[in-house]
Amino acid sequence: KCISSATSLSSTIINNRLQELVKLFKERTEKVKEKLTDPEVTSDDESLAASPTKLAPLAAPVPPPGGEPEGNKPAGDEHYCDMLCCTFKYRPWLDHLKNYRFPSSIDPLTNLMYVLWLFFVVMAWNWNCWLIPVRWAFPYQTLANIHCWLLVDYLCDLIYLLDILVFQTRLQFVRGGDIITDKKAMKDNYLRSQRFKMDVVCLLPLDFFYFKVGVNPLLRFPRCLKYMAFFEFNSRLEAILSKAYIYRVIRTTAYLLYSLHVNSCLYYWASAYEGLGSTTWVYDGEGNSYIRCYYWAVKTLITIGGLPDPKTLFEIVFQLLNYFTGVFAFSVMIGQMRDVVGAATAGQTYYRSCMDSTIKYMNFYKIPKTVQNRVKTWYEYTWHSQGMLDESELLVQLPDKMRLDIAIDVNYNIVSKVALFQGCDRQMIFDMLKRLRSVVYLPNDYVCKKGEIGREMYIIQAGQVQVLGGPDGKTVLVTLKAGSVFGEISLLAAGGGNRRTANVIAHGFANLFILDKKDLNEILVHYPESQKLLRKKAKKMLKNNNKPKDEKGAPRDPLIIPPKADNPKLFQAALAAAGRMGGKGSLAQLRRRLKELKEMQA
Repeated sequence: KCISSATSLSSTIINNRLQELVKLFKERTEKVKEKLTDPEVTSDDESLAASPTKLAPLAAPVPPPGGEPEGNKPAGDEHYCDMLCCTFKYRPWLDHLKNYRFPSSIDPLTNLMYVLWLFFVVMAWNWNCWLIPVRWAFPYQTLANIHCWLLVDYLCDLIYLLDILVFQTRLQFVRGGDIITDKKAMKDNYLRSQRFKMDVVCLLPLDFFYFKVGVNPLLRFPRCLKYMAFFEFNSRLEAILSKAYIYRVIRTTAYLLYSLHVNSCLYYWASAYEGLGSTTWVYDGEGNSYIRCYYWAVKTLITIGGLPDPKTLFEIVFQLLNYFTGVFAFSVMIGQMRDVVGAATAGQTYYRSCMDSTIKYMNFYKIPKTVQNRVKTWYEYTWHSQGMLDESELLVQLPDKMRLDIAIDVNYNIVSKVALFQGCDRQMIFDMLKRLRSVVYLPNDYVCKKGEIGREMYIIQAGQVQVLGGPDGKTVLVTLKAGSVFGEISLLAAGGGNRRTANVIAHGFANLFILDKKDLNEILVHYPESQKLLRKKAKKMLKNNNKPKDEKGAPRDPLIIPPKADNPKLFQAALAAAGRMGGKGSLAQLRRRLKELKEMQA
């Protein structure tokens, strides 16, 4: 029984292996077919070369009778473990956490983990910047809660220390155009930088003076000098945000709130120095001290007025400095906020300026209202659909390589499916992608008209267009959707063969990519082989389009027996005379023979 069961099990395994082999060979055959039909398809040589390693040997080891082959175990079993009589499931994220290895070098421009770490560093920096003045001025730090303050303080110091020892020494940098990832070089670069000096100053151990002067928060003031991490975090965060202007508005508002916060702390300190409630100008000690002082700081810095007059010389000097500082700080904040909002709405302002200029031009020349409404509709749809009026204005600022990368991601999948360009040089197609320009058509706009000279090829990016024909020229022959291409024959046709054969209108809003014939000719100069191939394809496509058609417009089937040419008139007259004479000569026999042929053709 054991032998028979082992034999059946081995045969089952062999059948499974054979099925895997057949499946792999089928996939390989399909890839080869795709490569033969379209040589420009990305080669899968690596996968084909690696496929023999995937073909498992037929002679797999046979497990003992009654056992289960290891290959048939479910993939999820690797996350289970048996302990005594119970089965516990591993958490995959715990395995990933255990196997995680900290990177030896960090790219500060693209590494999101580094941006997250900068967030924690900035939070520790904000703790020091906001709460050191509060603990120094207001009586919020007491012996009862001193341990809580010190716990958070030293937690922030630990974050500072980890930033110096773990992260800053692993940051990549550029030297002579090369990205340096060597550990020793990255460490030396950080140690020689200005940031390292500031980081060391930030962690000066002035806390030892606590044993002599007590826990004075001012001894932690050097912790506020880690401002470089704050500005770096702003730069990295704005680079990854889609709407960075929102963060800029929030940051500018935080600047204003912080200046008011510091001023409120100084006012309470001045009140405590003069004596709480000693004069009408100082804080009287009633209510929430921080809220009352903050209210005073807002009225002073924003110069609202309505404050009690200072009495002593110290109060007068303090108030004058507050007024001067308030005017300066508030004007700076307003100017910065204006710049932030202006930068955020620069595109909208440009759009409005262009639209207003166009409307003014149309009103000056008394353009009909119907045309003006269509122009306004074009402006509004173009702006809302793509966020700009002309995409080329944005792409022209980028290097040529980046423009090519964007064009490949946006247009290559569509252009590569055009039958006319299949088999052409891949670099020629890349050059062609950079010449495409985007145009928006309104509903019922004519993309091209029958009989006009064709100088462009159209690729539908979004929307639909309709091809019109028939006797009245209004019958919808076909509707082309996104991804379709038309007008490609006109790019290479010559000798009058590049006239449009039908009307094409936009069915709704349509966004099309256009390739000019002039641009294509400039590209083909550098690719003679592709030019020959395109000429050959264009002639073949033109020949197919010029086949004879029946009354309904469809191509007619070729005649098996073509019609015979008419006989000359003199020969016809001789045949007629032979018929009237009723002779039996050769002409009479030929006349009868021709009559039989005509009946057969009929």
